[in-house]
Amino acid sequence: MKIGVAQLNTTVGDLQGNAEKIISAYKQLCENGAEIVLFSELVVTGYSPRDLIQKSHFVEDNFISLKKIAKEIKDVPAVLGYVEKVPDGKISRYYNSAAWCQNGEISFSAQKCLLPSYGVFEEIRNFIAGQVPKIIEWKGKRIGITICEDIWTGEFLQTYRMDQLDPVIYLKEKKVDLILNLSASPWNYGKYKLREKLLCAVAKCCNCPVVYCNQIGGNDELIYDGRSEIVNSDGSIRALFPAFEETIKVIDMDRPPIESDICKELSQKEEIYKGLILGVKDYANKLNFKKAIIGISGGIDSAVVACIAVKALGAENVIGLSLPSKISSEHSKIDAQELARNLGIHLITLSIQDIVDNLEKTLQPIIGGTPRDTTEENIQARARGTLIMATSNKLNALVLSTGNKSEMAVGYCTLYGDMVGGLAVLADVLKTQVYELAQYINREKEIIPTNTIFKPPSAELRENQVDQDSLPPYDILDKIITLYVEEQLSTSKIIELGLDPKITKDIIRKIDLNEYKRKQAAPGLRISTIAFGVGRRMPIVQKYLN
Repeated sequence: MKIGVAQLNTTVGDLQGNAEKIISAYKQLCENGAEIVLFSELVVTGYSPRDLIQKSHFVEDNFISLKKIAKEIKDVPAVLGYVEKVPDGKISRYYNSAAWCQNGEISFSAQKCLLPSYGVFEEIRNFIAGQVPKIIEWKGKRIGITICEDIWTGEFLQTYRMDQLDPVIYLKEKKVDLILNLSASPWNYGKYKLREKLLCAVAKCCNCPVVYCNQIGGNDELIYDGRSEIVNSDGSIRALFPAFEETIKVIDMDRPPIESDICKELSQKEEIYKGLILGVKDYANKLNFKKAIIGISGGIDSAVVACIAVKALGAENVIGLSLPSKISSEHSKIDAQELARNLGIHLITLSIQDIVDNLEKTLQPIIGGTPRDTTEENIQARARGTLIMATSNKLNALVLSTGNKSEMAVGYCTLYGDMVGGLAVLADVLKTQVYELAQYINREKEIIPTNTIFKPPSAELRENQVDQDSLPPYDILDKIITLYVEEQLSTSKIIELGLDPKITKDIIRKIDLNEYKRKQAAPGLRISTIAFGVGRRMPIVQKYLN
């Protein structure tokens, strides 16, 4: 059998644009000999539509779009995801469904049985679960249709309950010959290996091939990597699609795999870099931003963000703002200029010193006669934020903020200052990972100035300031953040692993105290299992200590 897989980059709510992509991909796959075509989960609406489903005409419009697509489907069937209204005549309820379309019609629908409501998912909010996976007999084969979470069972069980049937065991007992899985599985680094292990286990359990189609693209904070895959009944890999690339391809299941069918694995640094590029590109393009603005400080965070932006949008569409004060070191100004030259971006220098002086003068009735502290330091950051946002307004350009996960965790960032922006590119990237990305970017030639990488990091809000005045070394800080936020270990457990008790307690206290700041931050691209914001819903006001 020749199976066509359409790994597409859809936009949530763009029913017409998504339909055009679906029809174009279907026709191309048919021309290439496909006998059946598989699309991803909710490909008609884009994943995830969230509460768009509650808008009065959205589900009806998505079904109208599906019917238009179906009219273009000939004798080669296509299986594609959409939102299905439950036909019970009661209050509006919906399924996350897959439509089997053939000969101009929607032949039948299969409903998703397991609805994830953990991490970044909240499907129970808008959908109800189907009862059993649908099976269709076609060309002498019994084909089971599953949607994403339906195969995350057994040792891979992600959801909080299993009080209904296991869809994989059900399909095994029904002796299906092929399993199709429509997916919208969001990416985090390293997840590919877990997915591959899952697909191999499902194929061996059911003793049949599994065809897995995953979407790619950035939608809000989430990035989808694609990596659609076909696994043989013995658990061997028949085909692996590329990461972070829109790809449509026909795989002939009756011949041995060829080298081009299985894409190479990415290193973790390359994976994170490519994921962030795609996240920035889609966030900007899908919001119709043509240009981006970055405050270029001469530091490593803004340098890495600038490199990502240039790859995503092109150097001609990236504007750098150098915003020095009297505190700014000469080497930081030089590093910013050298980075801009290396990247070929336009760098505008605007001194903030007059603004800072005037603000401090205006505040004299309040700050006069008091010791200088973070109040005066943050005036600089907020002056920069004002100029960055004014430039954004005037040029209709998206501001990419440059704070990393380490800073966001402990509040080492300024509200309405360096936190301003439309997208926080590094919000889920630890400082140690930022350094790794910088080294990766410079793997062939120097783009980020060497001085930027090797000088002690500093916010430069007071004379001779370095980050380690206020924070432990970043390798220690990042280890605590990873253990507490991503692995969700308690304070005592972290200390038992050999971390300094005083430092550990101080960092965890800061993480908890600064939830209010993170709630006001720009959306941040997710690269880890647990990112601040999406997937981590902590109360701002709470007094639980663990």
